[in-house]
Amino acid sequence: MTHVLVTGGAGYIGSHVCKRLSRAGYVPVVYDNLSTGNKEAVKWGPFVEGELTDQEKIKATLKQYAVEGVFHFAASTNVRASVKETMPYFQNNVGASLDLIEAVCQSNISYFVFSSSCAVYGMPQKLPLDESHPRAPINGYGESKAMIEDVLFRVSQNLGLHVASLRYFNAAGCDEEGEIGESPKVHTHLIPLLLEAVLKEEGSFTLFGNNHKTEDGTPIRDYIHVEDLAEAHLMAYEWMKKNKKNLLLNLGTGNGHSIKEVIKLVEEVTGKKVPLTVAEKNPGDPPILFANPEKAKTILGWRASHLDLKKTIASTWKWMNR
Repeated sequence: MTHVLVTGGAGYIGSHVCKRLSRAGYVPVVYDNLSTGNKEAVKWGPFVEGELTDQEKIKATLKQYAVEGVFHFAASTNVRASVKETMPYFQNNVGASLDLIEAVCQSNISYFVFSSSCAVYGMPQKLPLDESHPRAPINGYGESKAMIEDVLFRVSQNLGLHVASLRYFNAAGCDEEGEIGESPKVHTHLIPLLLEAVLKEEGSFTLFGNNHKTEDGTPIRDYIHVEDLAEAHLMAYEWMKKNKKNLLLNLGTGNGHSIKEVIKLVEEVTGKKVPLTVAEKNPGDPPILFANPEKAKTILGWRASHLDLKKTIASTWKWMNR
C-alpha cells in the first residue's frame, strides 16, 4: 500500500483528508505535535508525534514508511491573531515549513500538496477571485502562505518536486458519518464559534463590525465543506502523479454568504438565538470574498457538492452535541 505523510493530520482539515485518502487506498502517516489537533482523530494510519523543525525525525519517518508524497496542513491559522502577533506565524508557518521542505527534498519525495489560503489575495480587486488575481496579503497568516508558495514553486523548478498549492476559502462542516469533526481545543472558524455561543450559558459571539460595505453590513465569505476539500486534495494528488506537473487552484463554492445569513441559519438549525456582541471591525478586513472555482473544475473535474449551507451547519451541530 502507498504511504503518504500528512502533517497536521490530527487537526480539522487534515483528519478529513486522511479519511478520504484511506478510502482511496492510501495509508496516511500523521505527523503532528498535537498543539491544536487530537490524537483521537488519527484513525486511518500510523501516528508520529513531532515538530516540523525536527528534520531528522521527519526524514526517519519518510524512510520508515517509504512515503511517496506529503500533504502539509500543520500551521497556525488564526487570521485575526496573526495581525497582532506576526512573528509566531512566520516562525511556525514559514520557518518550520522550510525545515519540512528541506527534509522532504533531501529524502527525494516526488509530490507535495500544500494547504494554502485565499488570504494570499488580500483585498479583492475583482470578484469572484480567480488564480490570476494579484497576491497582496494583509496579515501575517496570508503572508506566510504566500511565502511558502513561492518557496515550493522555486524548489520545484530546481529539484523536481511536484507541487500542488490549494488556496481554500472558508472551511466548514464535519464528516457526515460523524467519525471526526473540528477540535474542541481551538475554534477559529465562524460556524463552530456561533454554535459554541449558543451552547454556552454565558458569553456571546463577537461580531467584528456591522458596517461593512455589504447589503446587511456584515462580511460575505465562501463556505466550503471540509469533505469537498478532502476530495479536492485526493484529486490534486492523483493528477500530479499522472501528469507530473504543478498545480495552483482555488477551492471554493463560488457562492458567498454574509455573517448575518449564517447566524440566521444557525438559529434555524439549533432553535436558539445566537447571543451577539458587536465590536469594531478589523482593519483591512475585506467586505466580500468568494472564489471562482472554474480552474479546479476544468483541470480536475472537481466541484463542491455540499452547497446547502444549512446542512453543513447541521453536521457541525451534530458533532458538537455527540
